[in-house]
Amino acid sequence: MPDLTTDQITREGPTVAGSEPVTSPDQHKPGHRRSGRIGAVVVALSLLAMLCGNHEGRVEDIWLIGLAVLLLAIVVGDTVLRRNGLRP
Repeated sequence: MPDLTTDQITREGPTVAGSEPVTSPDQHKPGHRRSGRIGAVVVALSLLAMLCGNHEGRVEDIWLIGLAVLLLAIVVGDTVLRRNGLRP
């Protein structure tokens, strides 16, 4: 296997990061956490409102309740983790 020097590597193609640190796009522009939480709660409430329907089986009820509980658990978990400083 041939040894590659830094000159050979940079001559073959452009440098990817150069002197800048590599970051993800969400680190540059943080989103609105509060509106995301409010949106998740509104969607969970609308899922629970769909329980009043004309369906006969209980499979739909289980899915609606399960998805609403999952959304609310994510919101509560995110709030607790951010309060404790475990997430940036």
